[in-house]
Amino acid sequence: MTRFVQTGPSLRDPYTADPQLRGWLDRLLGEDGHAAAKHRLSDLSAEVIGPLRAAHHDAETHPPALTRFDAWGERIERVDTSAGWQAQRAAAARHGVVALPYLPEARDTWGPGARVVQQALLHLWGPESATFSCPVAMADGAAALLTQTGAQPGWLARLIATDPAVAITSGQWMTESQGGSDIGRSTTAAHPDGAGGWALTGDKWFCSAIDSAMAVALARPEGAGAGSRHLVPFLVPRYGADGRSPAPGLQVLRLKDKLGTRAVPTGEVRLDGVPAFPLTDPAQPGLAAMMTLVVVTRLHNAAAAAGGMRRGLEYALAYAAERTVAGGLLADNPLHRATLGALAVDAAGAFALAAHSFALLGRAEHGDAAAAAELRLAAPLAKLTTGRLAVASASEYLECFGGAGYVEDTGIPRLLRDAQVLPIWEGTTNVLSVDVLRALGSGDGARPLLLRLTAAADAATHRLPGVAEALAAATARLAADIATAAADPRDPRVAAGARELALRLGHALTAALLLEHAAWAAERGDERPALLASLWILRRLGHADISADLHAGFDQLINAA
Repeated sequence: MTRFVQTGPSLRDPYTADPQLRGWLDRLLGEDGHAAAKHRLSDLSAEVIGPLRAAHHDAETHPPALTRFDAWGERIERVDTSAGWQAQRAAAARHGVVALPYLPEARDTWGPGARVVQQALLHLWGPESATFSCPVAMADGAAALLTQTGAQPGWLARLIATDPAVAITSGQWMTESQGGSDIGRSTTAAHPDGAGGWALTGDKWFCSAIDSAMAVALARPEGAGAGSRHLVPFLVPRYGADGRSPAPGLQVLRLKDKLGTRAVPTGEVRLDGVPAFPLTDPAQPGLAAMMTLVVVTRLHNAAAAAGGMRRGLEYALAYAAERTVAGGLLADNPLHRATLGALAVDAAGAFALAAHSFALLGRAEHGDAAAAAELRLAAPLAKLTTGRLAVASASEYLECFGGAGYVEDTGIPRLLRDAQVLPIWEGTTNVLSVDVLRALGSGDGARPLLLRLTAAADAATHRLPGVAEALAAATARLAADIATAAADPRDPRVAAGARELALRLGHALTAALLLEHAAWAAERGDERPALLASLWILRRLGHADISADLHAGFDQLINAA
């Protein structure tokens, strides 16, 4: 008897096989700017489909382990990680995934667009990084915070180093068991150490990348007021002077056994007089400065969502081209084509949000006040919208593989396990929705979004009349709901509807961004992005059944997304 063996999905070069990524780079950077980035993107892409895939697999199959004591009873708090994890660490430094926006040569070449190139690097590498993208996000956030405050330049230099022997990553120690996202209940205390420095005492409950050389921790300085705004960010060295033993007073109580992101060593930490360096004036409220870090990590979260969705789509497309059902290829089945087409539209929407947010971040860091104002709303919208899309898409990707999608050694279940962290880390959907209400209540927080939507609706009237009505109706309703929310964000009815409003805002912003890109592409004779934009609007804003359109336009969709 001959045993049937199904051919598994193969991965194409993620850079050359992604027309949306390349089109957005042309638009946001200009053709010359994109050309200047091609060697970076091509080099990383080649590693992603080669040695980094092997490193990814090794890190996933050899999770971290904690050794608290050596054979003679000395506390060592050693976290052992795999060779694959170390290979990802080296690749992140070598390709400048953290460093790029801070390098003078990159800023000279792309200016604010250095953040756009960074997002492209993350898009290519993140899905095959064994979620080393998590410590990368926190290292970038820490670098942004140190850059803004001017504190600890020696540590900053190591965070943005491109030499793997020098480069470090950072943890982010905010969460405590009694408070969770309610950081105002933090009990970690900062007190003078008697020698001109500071020391921290308290427990931190969820400390990702616990093997990092440093962490940024929130603590309440001695004598500071209650509530979250009086917390201050401190830099905590993870290791002692020898670079190997734990910092004095630091204990790793345990490693977390998590649903996903299993390669990332995440621990609970006890601080008992651990030396630390304040990153802002301990006599002044410091939470506002900490938000610099949080905004950056939220955008990395959006980039991880978009990258994971794109990679899942690649796997599902490749499998459909190999798998035979009912006498034909799965890729030719009308129902499956419509399913894959819908996933392609969602992946395109998530990418648009992530790319736009990184572009805003770059402009804000270069002094663009309008971009900074827009980012206050765009950042939580991008994070919450892409997080929800990523989980829903990952579940669909597993279904695309049938039973094989439920078997661990195919690697497919990891897509869902790892996606589930995205709506949780850096604020759940509800927490982010409250942040959206705050942004709406702060003066003209929604003005840039409404201007984009109005312009998009006007353009659609002339170019895409079939979707203009849905977009105009959604814009009018949103304008009214935004006005109600901004008038009294604390109204119980407004608070109860915050999630639904935030998701509608995220979907509407995505529609505007896709239409802006479609207009740019149409001027160059490419109408494929217009199909993506139209189907997103009809489905997400008009709530229409677009199955027949997804099937009929499948080839055009896949070649655009």
